[in-house]
Amino acid sequence: MKKYLEMFLSFFRIGAFTIGGGYAMLPLIEKEIVDKKKWIERNEYLDMLALAQSSPGPVAVNTSVFVGYKIAGMPGVVATVLGSVLPSFLIILIIASIFVGIKDSVVVERVFKGIRPAVVALIAAPVVRMVKSEKLNRKTIFIPIVVALLVAFLDVTPVILIMVAAVAGNLYKRERKGEKHR
Repeated sequence: MKKYLEMFLSFFRIGAFTIGGGYAMLPLIEKEIVDKKKWIERNEYLDMLALAQSSPGPVAVNTSVFVGYKIAGMPGVVATVLGSVLPSFLIILIIASIFVGIKDSVVVERVFKGIRPAVVALIAAPVVRMVKSEKLNRKTIFIPIVVALLVAFLDVTPVILIMVAAVAGNLYKRERKGEKHR
């Protein structure tokens, strides 16, 4: 029971003190479960993150599901998902009850404008970490750049790119295995 409470509280803290949505939570989740608690290895977390991003639904919730399951099975999933979702639910409930009265406030508008750059930085941090951990080089750096450009400017759906990457990765791996046996 102590383990589930610890998991719940870890994800509750992350959910309660993260502004900017799911992607902003990812570096905090990584710091908590990889660096601080050492529940999961960094490589494994990055694999879970890739899977969470390619699964339907919010990335932070998906990550919570994979982490919870890895650590403690289905009870772990319940603990991590409730921990990550409950703070947002409660905060939104409170804000919704008072927002009607303050929605046109200049101060509130300025606060939200001030938060935006910090949210961008929180989202960029895991991207930089992933680039470093994947050890991209001159031969492979073009892949994420091309994918980002296709999604951002040509409106190519990420689902297609994920499927193409999965097939290409399997073909590449199969080709590499064939070279080793020659």
